[in-house]
Amino acid sequence: MTDFQSLGLSETLLKAVASEGYTSPTPVQEQSIPPLLEGRDVLGVAQTGTGKTAAFALPVLQIMGRKRPQGKRHIRALILSPTRELAAQIDERFAAYSEHMDIRHRVIFGGVKQNPQVRALQKGLDILVATPGRLLDLIGQGFVDITKVEFFVLDEADRMLDMGFIRDIEKVLKLLPNKRQNLLFSATMPKSIAKLAGSFLNNAVMVDVSPQEMTVDRIEQRIMFLRKADKRRLLVQLIKDERVKCGIVFTRTKHGANRLVKQLDQSNIAAAAIHGNKSQGARTRALAGFKDGSIPILVATDIASRGIDVDGITHVFNYDLPNEPESYVHRIGRTARAGRSGIAYAFCDDSESGYLVGIQQLIGKEIPVESSHPFHFIGAIPKPGQKPGKIKEKSGTKKRPRHQNSNRGRQNNNRSSGGEQSGRPRGGNRSRNNRGNQNSRGNQNNRSNRD
Repeated sequence: MTDFQSLGLSETLLKAVASEGYTSPTPVQEQSIPPLLEGRDVLGVAQTGTGKTAAFALPVLQIMGRKRPQGKRHIRALILSPTRELAAQIDERFAAYSEHMDIRHRVIFGGVKQNPQVRALQKGLDILVATPGRLLDLIGQGFVDITKVEFFVLDEADRMLDMGFIRDIEKVLKLLPNKRQNLLFSATMPKSIAKLAGSFLNNAVMVDVSPQEMTVDRIEQRIMFLRKADKRRLLVQLIKDERVKCGIVFTRTKHGANRLVKQLDQSNIAAAAIHGNKSQGARTRALAGFKDGSIPILVATDIASRGIDVDGITHVFNYDLPNEPESYVHRIGRTARAGRSGIAYAFCDDSESGYLVGIQQLIGKEIPVESSHPFHFIGAIPKPGQKPGKIKEKSGTKKRPRHQNSNRGRQNNNRSSGGEQSGRPRGGNRSRNNRGNQNSRGNQNNRSNRD
């Protein structure tokens, strides 16, 4: 199969695909579209950037176009996504692909007022894209009915579980009708995801676009060893020397992202942060500025980065190495898109060498070392025989008190945000719990400071 027509798509969808500039299907599209059109369930191992949105959106639209139910529109397809950005991105793709069809779609997520979403739901929808928190909230209020869903998509399943949404997913599954077509996409396939898939997929077709295949030759990778204190100076030097116009910098925590944006501003580099503590308006403005070129540098955490789909990204900086090797592959996949080339720099200090070992084991090769920079530090190089490992926690970290009220506010805010961990208590709890939040902020692995 070398073109979309051979996949069995209708003329209407082929016209939409051509308008988007697609010439040939990606591997995940080539392997997913035919079985989905046949009514089969699909279990896919693929990351954002592989073309998986089209892999499920095009079959969903074609199946829905075959028969139009009588009466008021009801939700026939439900796509569940972990983050606001990714949900919005999926909805945008449905808009593009259904341009020549009589299809109503809507995205709902937390962090914004629900009234416009409720009005759209009341008018009747064919396709709903949602984050778990807002979906269950509106179901509980009686505004969403998913009992007639014909097609259910669970996207970024591994990230869903990482964010603690397993119970929400189980609640949604219980509300869906037994007879439906299912698709699950996940960047990785640990036992927890396999168990989840087995709970609702029926005789599914396996589609595997492995992480190793995503480290394409077009991405030039470089690892740079240095002290943690020198990371900012090296980043500023690289951005200025290489005149980066469109680059993403990945940090491990929300607090680190905010701090880095301020430091870049002090060096006359325009940047914006995107993470779970940012309001939806701030996140939307940051993405818009990044896409139109007015903001050349986007500083993001891993969860918030899901849904950032910009073809012109030339540079990816792993300012902090991820503790999950698969996240590294996902990060560098932000560049070298649409046939372009790109470069991915990774900074490694002496506390992150174990992370680097895990990353190189996953991709099956050693990342070339760039040692000519002025901050090269041999103490950060992994030792012979070193095993993958986590960053060492500072002594006394585990003894820090956990403020129960602060945690309760944190959980409530997670649900209201519709898919992003916020870590900030609401209302009257804010001042009362401020001290507890400050104490916990120092721990890099603390949930309140993770995205």
